[in-house]
Amino acid sequence: MDAELRSLEDKVNQVVALCQRLRADNHTLRQQLATALNDNKQLAEKIGVASTRLETLLTQIPGEET
Repeated sequence: MDAELRSLEDKVNQVVALCQRLRADNHTLRQQLATALNDNKQLAEKIGVASTRLETLLTQIPGEET
């Protein structure tokens, strides 16, 4: 009976350790996702600014005269 209880205790401890590790991993992944989303937002803004500048420059190019 003691061996069965020890075995069960070991299994419970393994599950607890796994849950703690998964929580830590989940926290890390959430931070990485937040960083990636922020980076993506900044890059999208830069692309928008660059597109606007490019469109402005294109309107300043004189047209071909034939």
